[in-house]
Amino acid sequence: MEGLMLAQTIREVQALLPVRTLGWAFPDETTAALLLEGAGNLVFNYRPPQPVIYLSQERIRGEAHNPFQRLLVARVRGDLMLAEQLKLDRVAQFALSGERGFKDVSPARLLFELTGRNTNLLVLEGVPDGEETGWEGRIVAAGREITGSRNRFRTVRSGGQYTPPPPYSKLDPRNMSESDAASLQHLPLGKWQGKIDGIGMMLGAELVRRAGLPSAAAPGEQWPKAWEALKSLVADPSVQEGTLHEGARESSRQEKAAQLRKTLREPLEKRLSLLNNQIADVDRAVEGIQTAAQERQEADLLMAYQHGVTAGAANVLLPAFDGSGELPVSLEPQLSAVQNAEKRYTRARRREEVYERLAEREPLLRAELSEVQSDRAALEEAPLERLEALAKGLDVQRTDRSPFGAKYTSPGGFEVLVGRNNKENTALTHRIGRSTDFWFHVQGFPGSHVLVRSGGKELQLPDILFAAQLAAYHSKARQSGNVAVDYTRIKQVWRLKGESGGKVNYTGQKTVYVDPELPG
Repeated sequence: MEGLMLAQTIREVQALLPVRTLGWAFPDETTAALLLEGAGNLVFNYRPPQPVIYLSQERIRGEAHNPFQRLLVARVRGDLMLAEQLKLDRVAQFALSGERGFKDVSPARLLFELTGRNTNLLVLEGVPDGEETGWEGRIVAAGREITGSRNRFRTVRSGGQYTPPPPYSKLDPRNMSESDAASLQHLPLGKWQGKIDGIGMMLGAELVRRAGLPSAAAPGEQWPKAWEALKSLVADPSVQEGTLHEGARESSRQEKAAQLRKTLREPLEKRLSLLNNQIADVDRAVEGIQTAAQERQEADLLMAYQHGVTAGAANVLLPAFDGSGELPVSLEPQLSAVQNAEKRYTRARRREEVYERLAEREPLLRAELSEVQSDRAALEEAPLERLEALAKGLDVQRTDRSPFGAKYTSPGGFEVLVGRNNKENTALTHRIGRSTDFWFHVQGFPGSHVLVRSGGKELQLPDILFAAQLAAYHSKARQSGNVAVDYTRIKQVWRLKGESGGKVNYTGQKTVYVDPELPG
């Protein structure tokens, strides 16, 4: 929002003064709307890098989202008495009278810096009656605290002293004379914005459009169309797409939509990455089948010609069954020919099991991948209202997550928590779990600790299999089949002395065998 645009909004607010305020509403974390009696809302959108302020007749709702917004409710109250702009800079302040009542509220000033990435909304102490309102004052609170580590040239901190931006020298288009403007004739019209206050890139482009001059026009040919265009821009600092308030409102909506898309895109991107990795596992399993066929062929040759294999040999040449010649077979010298064959059969069988399990899941994975890709594409075209609805659904999902591990619900209704790292494993086992809760862990492999918060109740078989599947899936045995998972009460699990991370000992366990899959 550029200086002339801000000036137009300030003039419209000044025409209402003094006006009674009826409270605040907060549609999101960086938007505050001050309800003016009989005049709609004065909306402050202080989200960098595109802040805006505008009058709106829309019905705006929302409670305070953060401490700064709660302070606005408590501290910035009473009649709106003053609205002014610092020259044509993108800085405005508003003075409120405060309130008298059971608990008096002192006068306060609201100062809005609409300065791109340095945007800020500040509450300053009010000016006592009879004193002239200036631009300095003590900062009561800031929407964004700016410390020396973030900006070594200027700090903004609660309790500090506010100092306005440094002065500058530009022509004020509201009171400049024709001779002042004529002094700019030597410049191309596109460069006038560097000499005239309140005009930035957007209004500079609008000035060129209104002048209606060809791009090849020489600076001296711009007059008097440029002068007329400048006067019309001062009277109506809107752009081609619409009126000032419509443009400001639309800019605010677009910025909010962009932020929501970014928030909603993140979980979709994570899901896409996971699905692509899982499909890549399928592709690797296909390659593994070819390796398994070769290992079986070598194992068959070793079994058929075991008597001809020299003990302790590192490799051997064996005739192929199809008569195509001899095939080289590498060996582990410490093992016999039969033992080398058995190891190859075992590896081949594991590769085949992995392929069968992943091949069964491949259609589901590819269908989900297509669905998530479609959701991501639709997200880019969704209107703001749809994005807000999706964001609310995402918030509900987030509130259902546990800060101590991934959260599930078993068929019997018990809360199941899965540690995602050593820190969470330790927290689940030694802090969160009660003595009679159940603890699951895959047998013989590193993996997640799984806690079933049963409250002392016995687990039924569906609950046991549910938790065991989770333990198997979140372990190094994920690529295997028929994984052994131990479970016992938390009181029978103890930390190993001197060991870090999630290493434990346990006793009294029972064992179940499951496939490592996420429960459906």
